[in-house]
Amino acid sequence: MMPDASWAVGHPEKLIDFGYRAVHETARQSKAILRAYYGRENTHAYFNGCSDGGREAMMEAQRFPEDFNGIIAGAPANNWTRHFTGFIWNEKALGGAPGGILPVAKLPVIQKAALAACDRLDGVPDSLLEDPRACHFDPMQLVCTAPADGPDCLTRAQAEAVRKIYDGPVNPSTGEQIYPGYEPGTEADPAGWGPWIIGPIQAMFGNSFFSSAVFENPKWDWHTMDFDRDLQFANEKTAHILNSYNPDLRTFRAHGGKLIQYHGWGDAAIAPRDSIAYYKKVEAFLKQFPDSRSDSSKPVGDFYRLFMVPGMGHCGAGTGPNHFGNDDILDSSIWPQDADHDVVLALDRWVTQNVAPAKIIGTGKSGNSKMTRPLCPFPQIVRYKGTGDINDAANFTCAVESNTGR
Repeated sequence: MMPDASWAVGHPEKLIDFGYRAVHETARQSKAILRAYYGRENTHAYFNGCSDGGREAMMEAQRFPEDFNGIIAGAPANNWTRHFTGFIWNEKALGGAPGGILPVAKLPVIQKAALAACDRLDGVPDSLLEDPRACHFDPMQLVCTAPADGPDCLTRAQAEAVRKIYDGPVNPSTGEQIYPGYEPGTEADPAGWGPWIIGPIQAMFGNSFFSSAVFENPKWDWHTMDFDRDLQFANEKTAHILNSYNPDLRTFRAHGGKLIQYHGWGDAAIAPRDSIAYYKKVEAFLKQFPDSRSDSSKPVGDFYRLFMVPGMGHCGAGTGPNHFGNDDILDSSIWPQDADHDVVLALDRWVTQNVAPAKIIGTGKSGNSKMTRPLCPFPQIVRYKGTGDINDAANFTCAVESNTGR
């Protein structure tokens, strides 16, 4: 998706098409075409999307719950208005104060310090944070002493900017957390903070959304952003069209739908903790509002599972076990083509055989070596058994971790 919403100016119907109508109509018409060609109804329908595709996936589960039997939602941008407010927050953090501009060349310094502080918390020194929520790294410890700036340290303004990015946007009037911050440990990844946070991508998306879709004013200036008033206006005008953050998945569950969501902990485009926040929101809603159409006594994991992926960037790439059927690499030498290693096949097995994925084995690289690592359904995280090759998934297990960190 290109970061240009100029098409929305004066065309609310186009925003509706983008927000939810187009995918639903595509699902309807494609089924009609298949029915006409094959002369019978389809038996199953699946949706697989990441990023805005993940937002669309969640929209389908919430607003059109009978369109698909199974849905995969990767790194969903489903908290759209708050998510894009976070883009402007990061832009102001980096460019709103003298000296706050952060050179890409300093990202390895930050990542090295974050890993030094937190890599061993999970018991495995592998340059991966299994759960960055347990990391309490403070970038202020990198502030230069003498001279005031240097290649291996940060100016005070740069350190404060990094801390704001970690902390995420806050409403200045109410103190409410608007959106989660981004995680430590993968700052220097080539597809991470460099292009997304320091580079132009987040800023381009954020500015285009507010100038075109919200204010319909190409002269809108991000320096004027009010994180109370402007977010409220964005919510009133566009949230009901773009946000797919409704926790009511009762009809999707009653229809027999299965939902798998995944998110990389190293994602620099969409804050990983927001996937956890939405999952918890669904869990709380279904507990508060039971539904007679299905067995409400069963846990959320009976139809909806979330997998957090250590080290992985936006929808893929990054480090760690970042191949699990989530990309287009159909190479059996990278991972076996089966439901234990491929999220699409895992979804199909869940829908057709009612076998929920207890784990999905991801494949990646650790240095020059191949690694495999189980991905665990939230709230479980992977734990090393204490012996054996740390690059072999067989030496890890899934366990519930109580420490949620910062």
